[in-house]
Amino acid sequence: MRDDLPTWQKLNVTAFLASGIAATADESIGENYVDADGTKYTPMFGQPVMVYTADAARMTRTLTRALSRGVVPAVFTSELFTTGHDAANRAAVASVAQAELDLVGIALRADRRTVDKVVDGLKLHA
Repeated sequence: MRDDLPTWQKLNVTAFLASGIAATADESIGENYVDADGTKYTPMFGQPVMVYTADAARMTRTLTRALSRGVVPAVFTSELFTTGHDAANRAAVASVAQAELDLVGIALRADRRTVDKVVDGLKLHA
């Protein structure tokens, strides 16, 4: 996630990007939760989610590293803060070449070694 975003945008970006991983990696989702009273709750990721921060240049570098390793990431660009629905989001991304994307967030899921290479040099969000 880009390090210069206000807190509300960081939270919004994180939620949207997490949904991209959940939608494409069924095996990432754990089992349903049930409390002691038998109330059912939806499942969540079955593994930890790490959130890193970076400046704009490192965001672009991270995307390039992911794509060069065959990882298909979820992306969130600054334009998506101004759109109102999913079709408009896709159109906003489609209207910009990859090298020109104003990335504010990227999410990826791959084996640990690949992820470590992609995020090398980034700092965990504090």
